[in-house]
Amino acid sequence: MCGFIGECRKKNIPAIDSHTWSKAIEAIHHRGPDSTGHFLDEYVQFGFKRLSIIDLEHGTQPMSLQNRYHIVFNGEIYNYIELREGLKAEGFVFQTDSDTEVLLALYISKGKECVKELRGMFAFAIWDRVELTLFAARDPFGIKPFYYTETEDRLFFASEQKSIHSYISLEELSKEALQHYLTYQYVPEPLCLSNKITKLLPGHCFTVTPGQELSVECYYKKSFSPAKSKMSHYANKTKKVLLDSVEKHMRSDVPVGAFLSSGIDSTSIVALAKQHNTNLKTFTVGFEQQGFSEIDIAKDTAEKLQVENIHKLITPEEFIQELPAIIWHMDDPVADPAAVPLYFVAKEASKHVKVVLSGEGADELFGGYNIYREPLALNWFNYMPGSMKSLLHKVALGLPEGIKGKSYFIRGTTPLSERYIGNANILSELEKQHLLTMYDANNPFIKVTRNLFDEASLFDDSLKMQYIDLHTWLPGDILVKADRMTMAHSIELRVPFLDKEVFAVASEIPTYAKISHGTTKYVLREAMKEFIPESVLHRKKLGFPVPIRHWLKDELYDFARNLLVTSPTDYLFKKEETIKLLDEHVQGKKDNSRKLWVILCFMIWHSLYIENNPWNHSLLEHPKVPVTM
Repeated sequence: MCGFIGECRKKNIPAIDSHTWSKAIEAIHHRGPDSTGHFLDEYVQFGFKRLSIIDLEHGTQPMSLQNRYHIVFNGEIYNYIELREGLKAEGFVFQTDSDTEVLLALYISKGKECVKELRGMFAFAIWDRVELTLFAARDPFGIKPFYYTETEDRLFFASEQKSIHSYISLEELSKEALQHYLTYQYVPEPLCLSNKITKLLPGHCFTVTPGQELSVECYYKKSFSPAKSKMSHYANKTKKVLLDSVEKHMRSDVPVGAFLSSGIDSTSIVALAKQHNTNLKTFTVGFEQQGFSEIDIAKDTAEKLQVENIHKLITPEEFIQELPAIIWHMDDPVADPAAVPLYFVAKEASKHVKVVLSGEGADELFGGYNIYREPLALNWFNYMPGSMKSLLHKVALGLPEGIKGKSYFIRGTTPLSERYIGNANILSELEKQHLLTMYDANNPFIKVTRNLFDEASLFDDSLKMQYIDLHTWLPGDILVKADRMTMAHSIELRVPFLDKEVFAVASEIPTYAKISHGTTKYVLREAMKEFIPESVLHRKKLGFPVPIRHWLKDELYDFARNLLVTSPTDYLFKKEETIKLLDEHVQGKKDNSRKLWVILCFMIWHSLYIENNPWNHSLLEHPKVPVTM
């Protein structure tokens, strides 16, 4: 786990000046505090921050081979040992034990086809100074980040946007990105809040030659191909592939720990990892508010699995003190409250280990969200004539807010492609129209998912939901906060569920094997029942609960109101509407906590990146001139 920056000059012109370069690389010091590397030639410049995990002594970067090929690489190649043996048979002689050298040698052998043989998480760039070709790629699931921007004479790229901000000013916000953020609670890829910066999509790569157009292509397409077989067949295949994945994810030259919550995902990873490390340390956090802590359950699970559990309670004071730092590390705001406990559990883990395993991805692959069961409850609407469904929809829309059954009938009479965009659906188009000063009707939230629904048209509704989440929610929210919150404390997070071989098995599992028996992830529960305690096996998903609904009425109220009033974002938001949301929430008229949270997180982001204020949120009362859109 590391961080890199780079520039590819479109013609033979001077490299970026040393002051700007130093500022750009130091902006991501947290991604790799162990060492700093540099490469420069007439067209390309690489910078690297290393977090030493594999081959601590010799795996420094940028790495070069044959005085021709040069690489910067963030991530881990879990099948590097097997790949190295194959390359040795071809005649390659290795000078290190690092996966970086294996990756570079594989590129020399296979060219851009090398990405199809990689099993891991990665973002990398390789420069061939003979062919004058820059090749870059991002892993299939988007575990590792890759940002880039083009100017008139250069291509810049980096592991985090804040490095690119050193090259270009963040002077123009994307109206489309902001509108989508207010609904999704994150900025959907490939968009960024900066109009000038783009994310390389998961499973994509690009090739560029100085002076030529950038060529982006997809090398790995994630989809489902459900088959028909016995439940035991899927359970056995799932068990076998997870055992293999966890074994490979345990490969490290430094200590490996694991996050542990109350659910089956993290418990499964811990149980399987313990087979390779009997002294495995696990980490858990929670809140003092009743019903918002998984610590007691995690402690009980750890005791049953006979692993150590290190835990911490987060106070409201710590929460608000660290919030600006959390937003800063995100690059673009991610208003998922679960990012906060993730930040604190990573901070605690960093005191003990350098690598942690986690359960991200299990829900998207194995059908873990309760919403995936919704089509079962709405199935009878499918037999209703279109005219009757349309009439019922109009009647439901006219019912008073809060009346029982209104939401059910609206969902049942609304096409899935118009109502489902993932796990977060914060602000509607009408609400954004009332809230924003420059609302653009040409950018509705369904614009993000429209093509994805077309691609998934032959799937059943539950599988369509999974497909949407796999391509939006997972890389845009889950994996962003996982990467940034752990990297904030210079530790590497590994996600064994998000493995190509695991996905190959999961993609064949039909819906009935995932949401049967009145639960979710049924086949995963069957696969793991011999490894995890019965008390966890059928527990409902909790998912890092955060008491912001309560705190915005009490501990966070003064902070929230002060930020809403003083933030110089009047050119974006109608302030009277934002304050109205808070008043309604405090008075108990509506639960506006999630709506308020996306606005508050954006305003903190605006303070940090647009106003260039330091992390101390009290400085928000000294606004600077706002940018234009």
